Amino acid sequence: MVRTQALEVMMSMYQSIGTASDRVMATLMAGLEIEFGRGAGEALAQRFLDAEETDFLWDARLEERWIGSYESIDDDDLELDRIAICGRLDGRWFASVMLVDGDGMAHGTMGKRCFRSRRSAHEAMIDAH
Repeated sequence: MVRTQALEVMMSMYQSIGTASDRVMATLMAGLEIEFGRGAGEALAQRFLDAEETDFLWDARLEERWIGSYESIDDDDLELDRIAICGRLDGRWFASVMLVDGDGMAHGTMGKRCFRSRRSAHEAMIDAH
């Protein structure tokens, strides 16, 4: 009985990253409204999202596809890859091309497009080059 209940709790705790990102955004907005007043939460949350967009997009990805190496015009010693991703963030489906190092850390975004469906975002990820 106890084992079954523990399994049910664990199963109910599983969420897709897209669902979790929606919950995180709602929690962020609620906390900002408590701190800064009613109506401020959404605008401030959007500023947080804009400032850290690369990290939010990378963490919210559901799929990824390696496109190739990134050829920097700077003489950086940092080797980066271009990775096409799709996912869901703040209730919106997206596809983006990310610059990612060998340790899996995102360093930049080369573009992002939003879509109405997961299928459209997935197709855009597949078509990215």
